[in-house]
Amino acid sequence: MTGTIAAERARAGEGRRAGPLIVTEDLVLLDDLLRLCAAAGAEPEVHHAVPERRTSWDDAPLVLIGDDAAARCRGAARRSGVLLVGREQPRPDVWRQAVELGADGVLRLPDSEGWLVDRIADVAEGVGRQALTVGVIGGSGGAGASTLACGLALAAARAGRRTLLVDGDPLGGGLDVLLGGERAEGRRWPDFAASKGRVAGGALEESLPAVRGLRVLSWDRGDSVAVPPDAMRSVLAAARRRGGVVVVDLPRRVDEAAAEALAQLDLGLLVVPGELRAVAAAGRVSSLVGMVLRDLRVVVRGPYAAGLDEQWVAQALRLPLAGELPLDPGLAAALDAGLPPGAAARGPLARFCAAFWEQALVPDGVS
Repeated sequence: MTGTIAAERARAGEGRRAGPLIVTEDLVLLDDLLRLCAAAGAEPEVHHAVPERRTSWDDAPLVLIGDDAAARCRGAARRSGVLLVGREQPRPDVWRQAVELGADGVLRLPDSEGWLVDRIADVAEGVGRQALTVGVIGGSGGAGASTLACGLALAAARAGRRTLLVDGDPLGGGLDVLLGGERAEGRRWPDFAASKGRVAGGALEESLPAVRGLRVLSWDRGDSVAVPPDAMRSVLAAARRRGGVVVVDLPRRVDEAAAEALAQLDLGLLVVPGELRAVAAAGRVSSLVGMVLRDLRVVVRGPYAAGLDEQWVAQALRLPLAGELPLDPGLAAALDAGLPPGAAARGPLARFCAAFWEQALVPDGVS
């Protein structure tokens, strides 16, 4: 057997990202590892012993050593990201060999397949800081949650941040329509309804419609399609791994899919008009959302009923005040003209959203 195993599956797909270094002569184990790399969208480098080129060992984002090759790898330079992998129950000496190699752990297949696919995909995608993920929820009907979600996404994109806007409300009419991108090419939620397990972040981003400098995941114009919780979890996790900013427009009802989305938010914004009935309705929404989301803040929208202001509303709901959403007299005319909410950088909504990101993002920014 030559030093490098020329496996066609290890080279499959031009779009694959650099994957792990695999060291094994066990062909059954190799088949399993190549399959897992393919599932993660990664292209591995395969050897039967420590590579002669030091850079192959040092620069690989992850090293997977078959338990058959542990003895042959003894004496290799210590590094992080080494895993000892096998298919049989671990022999007593496997743990000693793992210590000698400086391995991070010992894995058994197929038990650890799901975890290993995630790990391979993480290193292949070069996962760094996850996206700051903000959810927007209407405290009452017609509160303006979708308007604020679009404004936040446009403001983030205008500032040069990688931005993904997710429409989490199947009955909301489609955020792509609100953005003027209903004819933009790309995948919609029905294409992801059957997603289970891991979704590659890069592939997700590239597949979505690009509208006004951001990517948007919305609904098509067909019949309503239920998005299972697994699909919501997989898609949002993939979106977050790409970094930047993710804005999610959520429904007022908390079903299983919405609960999965809430669980992945860094913070939520509850949009509440300054009216007594709206505040009462928002209290019920807040109690449901608060069971899943710890950081929920209120955005109050005028005009106000007599005796109310933004401070009163926040105190009544017992939520931190994220800010007062100012009146935007030109919003209706802009929508009629085909401009999405927040498209005018100097408008009241855009200024509010820009100020929000300045406070919400960490000092060194999110790129």
